[in-house]
Amino acid sequence: MQEQLESALSSRYKLERELGRGGMATVYLAEDVRHGRRVALKVLHPELSSALGPDRFLREIKLAARLNHPHIVPLFDSGEAAGFLFYVMPVVEGESLRDRLLRDGQIPMEEALQLVRGIASALDYAHRNNIVHRDIKPENVMLQEGEAMVMDFGIAKAVSVAAGDTLTQTGIMVGTPAYVSPEQAAGDSVVDGRSDQYSLACVLYEMLSGRKPFVGATAQAVLSKRFTEPVPSIRSVFAAAPEEVENALGKALSKDASERFSTTMDFARALVAAHLSTPDGSPLTPGAAGGVKSIAVLPFANVSADPEGEFFADGIAEEIINALSKIKALKVSSRTSSFTFKGKNEDIREIGRRLQVATVLEGSVRKAGKRLRLTAQLVNASDNTQLWAERYDRELEDVFAIQDEISASIVAALRVVLSEDEKKAIEQVPTANVEAYEFYLRGRQYFHQHRRKSHEFARQMFERAIELDPGYALAHAGIADCCSFLFQYFDATPANLARAEAASRRAIELAPDLAEAHASRGLALSLSSGFEGAEKEFQTAMRLDPKSFEAAYFYARACMAQGKAEEAVKWYERAVAVRPDDFATLTLLADVYRGLDRNEESIGSARRGYDAARKHLELNPDNPRALYMGAACLTYLGESDKSRDWNRRALVMEPDDPSVLYNIACNFAQEGQAPEAIAALNKAIDHGFGHWKWIEHDGSLDSVRSDPGFAALLTRRPAQEAG
Repeated sequence: MQEQLESALSSRYKLERELGRGGMATVYLAEDVRHGRRVALKVLHPELSSALGPDRFLREIKLAARLNHPHIVPLFDSGEAAGFLFYVMPVVEGESLRDRLLRDGQIPMEEALQLVRGIASALDYAHRNNIVHRDIKPENVMLQEGEAMVMDFGIAKAVSVAAGDTLTQTGIMVGTPAYVSPEQAAGDSVVDGRSDQYSLACVLYEMLSGRKPFVGATAQAVLSKRFTEPVPSIRSVFAAAPEEVENALGKALSKDASERFSTTMDFARALVAAHLSTPDGSPLTPGAAGGVKSIAVLPFANVSADPEGEFFADGIAEEIINALSKIKALKVSSRTSSFTFKGKNEDIREIGRRLQVATVLEGSVRKAGKRLRLTAQLVNASDNTQLWAERYDRELEDVFAIQDEISASIVAALRVVLSEDEKKAIEQVPTANVEAYEFYLRGRQYFHQHRRKSHEFARQMFERAIELDPGYALAHAGIADCCSFLFQYFDATPANLARAEAASRRAIELAPDLAEAHASRGLALSLSSGFEGAEKEFQTAMRLDPKSFEAAYFYARACMAQGKAEEAVKWYERAVAVRPDDFATLTLLADVYRGLDRNEESIGSARRGYDAARKHLELNPDNPRALYMGAACLTYLGESDKSRDWNRRALVMEPDDPSVLYNIACNFAQEGQAPEAIAALNKAIDHGFGHWKWIEHDGSLDSVRSDPGFAALLTRRPAQEAG
C-alpha cells in the first residue's frame, strides 16, 4: 500500500513513515514537496475507499476545509491516488488525548474543564457552519501547549453522507461505540450538534474518572447499555466532582437529544462554575455587599497596529456592558464609570473597591484585516484571582458570537440564572453585516462625546451603517437619538425633529421588541409635543428592558418639560439606580429635589453628582458637560467660587456651544446674577438652543422669570412652540 501511494503521490508528497492506524485511516508522516513542510497524510482504508468512491467524498470534505478556528486542526488538502482517498493536515506537536489518558489514567478537573471548553468552542463554531463532527473521541483530540485541537472535522460526516447504504453493507460504523450518541447509533440519517455534545460529555466523563460511561465486552453490549441503562453518576466513580459537573454531565448525556443543552457552548458554560472554588474547595460566589452579583467591564486594550482600532476595542467593551446590563440579577458598572480606567494601569482590587464590584472583566483586541484576536479574563476583585479566561482567534464576522460567548461565560461563572427573555436579549445579533457594525461602533464612540460636531459625526456613521444594512434597527435608533439631541441642545430646526421622528418610527417597525427603539421613539415624541405617546413608548421600553437607563432618563426629562416634577423624581431615581454614577442624572435630580423643597436629598444628590463629574474629568479633562454639570452641583453645595471657575473653564472650551451657554445661564440664575443669566440664555438661543418646554419648567431659572429680560426672551419662541 505504501509503495503504491509513494508512487502515485511522488510529485506532491514524500511519505516518511507510518505514524499510526485508526478505525478509518492509516496516518503517515510526509513532506509537502511543493511547500516544504511536514504534514500528516491520512489514507482511508482500502475497503472504505472502494465503498465510497472519490467524487462525492471529495465534494463533501471540501466543507471541512472552510473551517478556521484556533481549536480545529485545519484541512490542507484532499484527493485520490492509486484508488485510495486521502486528506492532509498539519503535524500537531504534542500528544493525543488518548495518549495522555493511557499514560495518566485521569486528568485533573481544572485541566479537564479547560480542555472541554476549547473542544466545545471548536464544535460550536463548526455547528454554526452546519458541520457536525460525528466522531468526537480522545483519539481525535490533540493536546498542544495545554490546548485542545480537534482533528478530522467533517470526515465522518463525509463518509456517512457519501456512502449511505453502501457503507452499512461493509459493516463499518460511523462513530465510535463508547462515545457515539444514541440517535447516531440508531442510524438516524440526520443528527445535529447535540450529538457531538453527547460525545464530548462521554470524553469529559472519561477524563475525570478514568473510565467510559458505558463499558461492555463487545461494541453491541456498549450500545445496548446506552439505550437501556441510566448514565452512571460521575460522583460514583469520581467523588470530587462538583455538583455543577454532575448536573451538566447528566443533562448532556440525556438519551433524548431534546433534553440536552441547546448548544455545545451552553454545556461548556454550565461547567464554568466548577472553576469557582476557594483554596479549601468550598464554593465561591463573587458578589458585592449583600451578595449581589456585580461586574465592571473595563475598556478593552487596542493592540492593533492601526490606532483606528481604538473605536472597535471600546465598542466591543460597550456592547458587552449593554448585554450584561439587561440581566436583572447582575449589577453592572456603567460605561461612564468603567471607562474612567481607560489607559490606566490600576490594580484590579483597587478598581473593584472604587467601582464597588466583586468582579472585573478586562481584555484586548487585535484587528488585522478580516482577522480578529480577542482575549478576555474575568478576575475576582477581592484577591485578583482569575475566574475565567479565553482567547478567540476568529474571522471578523464572528465578533457577535464572541461577544455572546463572553457574556454567557460570565453569566455561568457568576452563577446567574437567566430568564428566557434575558437569554434572548444577550444573544440578539444586531446585524449580519460586520462593516455596518463597525460604522455603528464608530457612531457610538462619537455619540458619547455630547457635542454638536460629535452628534453630527455620529449620525453620519449610523447613516453609513444603514447604507450597508437598511434593516439595522439600532442604527436607525442611533440616528433618531442624534437628531433629538441636536434639536434639544444645538440646532432646533424642524428638520432635525422630523428626522428623529421618522428614524425612531422605522427602528420600531424593524424591531418591535427592541427596548432601545422604543426609548428613542419616546424621546422624539416628547420633543414634538406628544407626551402621551412618549410616555407609552418609555413604559414599553422599560417593560422590554427593566434596566434601560435611557428610557428612565428620557422619561424623567419629558416629565420635567411638562412640569411634572414628582413624576420626574420617580424616573430620575430609577435612572440613578441603573447608573449610580451618572453625573448628569444626579445633577438634574438634585435640581428637582430642590424645587420640591426636599433640600436634604438635593444636597446628597448634588454631592454625588459633583464627585462623579470630578472623577470623569480626571480621565476626560476637556469635557465641558462634566464641568458645567459639576458646577451646578457646586452651586447647590454652596461653593460659588469653585462653581464659577468650572463654568469659566467650560466656556473657554466651547464659547459658542448652546448647551454650555444654557447651563451656564442656569448657574448664573442660581447665583442671583439675572443680567448674566439672561445674556447667556439669549446667546444660547442665538446658537441653536430651542427646547422651549424645558426653559418653561426648568427650576434653575425660577429666580429670573420675573425679570423683564426673561419676558422679552420668551417672545423669541417660535409660534409652533408657544402655548
